[in-house]
Amino acid sequence: MNWKLIFKSLANKDMLKRVLGVLGIIVIFRFLAHVPVPLAEPTALKDIITSTIESTNFGGFLNLLSGGALASFSIVLVGMSPYITASVITQLLTKAIPKLEELHKDGESGRRKINQWTRYITLPLAILQSIAYIFILRQSVLQGATALGDMDTSQWVIAVTAMTAGAMLLMWLGEIITEKGIGNGMSLIIFAGIISQMPATFGAFFASLTQNVPPENMLNVFNWFTLPIDSATFYLALILLAVSLLVLYFLVKINEGQRIVTINYAKRVHGNSQYGGVKSILPIKLITAGVIPVIFAVAFLALPAFIGQLLVASGNEGLRGLGESLTLWFQTPSVTTFSLGVDWTQFIYPVVYFLLVVLFTYFYTSIVFNSDEIAENLQKQGGFIAGIRPGDATAKYLKSVVTRLTLFGALALGFISVLPFICEYVFAAIGVNISNLAIGGTGLLIIVSVALESLRQLNSRALMVTYDEFEG
Repeated sequence: MNWKLIFKSLANKDMLKRVLGVLGIIVIFRFLAHVPVPLAEPTALKDIITSTIESTNFGGFLNLLSGGALASFSIVLVGMSPYITASVITQLLTKAIPKLEELHKDGESGRRKINQWTRYITLPLAILQSIAYIFILRQSVLQGATALGDMDTSQWVIAVTAMTAGAMLLMWLGEIITEKGIGNGMSLIIFAGIISQMPATFGAFFASLTQNVPPENMLNVFNWFTLPIDSATFYLALILLAVSLLVLYFLVKINEGQRIVTINYAKRVHGNSQYGGVKSILPIKLITAGVIPVIFAVAFLALPAFIGQLLVASGNEGLRGLGESLTLWFQTPSVTTFSLGVDWTQFIYPVVYFLLVVLFTYFYTSIVFNSDEIAENLQKQGGFIAGIRPGDATAKYLKSVVTRLTLFGALALGFISVLPFICEYVFAAIGVNISNLAIGGTGLLIIVSVALESLRQLNSRALMVTYDEFEG
């Protein structure tokens, strides 16, 4: 990463405007996260919700992904979830329906139509999720709060409208960020929300390390100061820190890893001029999909527990058992649910999480890397891969390369995703209770991946705006 080039590019007015525009949108998002839904008793609601989400790992996980909007009962509480779900639906339909696939291949105009349909699908999903959130909070969480206890029709309309408008506003802000060319808007908004909550998450994690330590067992560091932690836990924390650094290093390496395919261009004569006869490269990333599979997997894993909460809050005894099972199976595991060799249901979430990350890595790679289209463009431009015939043979070769790369990349990304769960399970097995490690691990994975991808795009744009200086 060429930081000198990036700072130099800020002298360009367009580049500076883009960077400041993205930062301004992130500030607006953080402001919206603290704007409560227009109901009475906002302070009382916040206190009750905060105490509730602190008592459940699932609530803390949702609060982390929403950037604290859940605790504030904010208008952006629904977040990017409807837009993510709508994006997956439209992409699946694009693969399943030939006419939509042809429209996708039409270029920018076709993609704009598909994006417009994604927005249309986002609206009803945002309305449904807004109603569901209020229903859950009203029935099972805030029974003692009069603001949600006796809501009339007008209050329901106001609350749902405000939350739906917040979700659509976030979608619009995310698309503006994407248009700026400095990172994916959806990922950056989730990134900003997680960053804002990570200090509190890691604070709770370290608090779990230091809780209930007798004064006589506290660690004295060189007779200078005393840490509220015993020596055994201190060494375990050092080991955990070393493992975290190794994982971050490994994550950066696989995120930056790529396979270079050499492209040759045949010589062509046009009039008195000769073209071609040069070589170029086609870089194929190890993880072409980036962090999107993790975001998709986290969003989809929240749905079963969310549905379970709805079924429990419905008051129907026939559905209550199913709702409790879904909530138990798909809640983010913690030391309170980990039980060595006792209950197999504690492994449902990590296993499904791993499988979804692998599945979405393959799925999203097939969306962003079209080997047939690349092979067709190379053939039109007179490009070919040495030893590979142009056309279908080139497409087949590129598809096989991407499949092999994606296999390793998907397994590596899935392993890194569930590693915090494994560490939490190992610590619980040896009698060390650590909370929020899995939550913080998922958030840290998203942070690192989004930061690397955004910096790469920022570096590319910086190189583009300063290209004339290098050329001169």
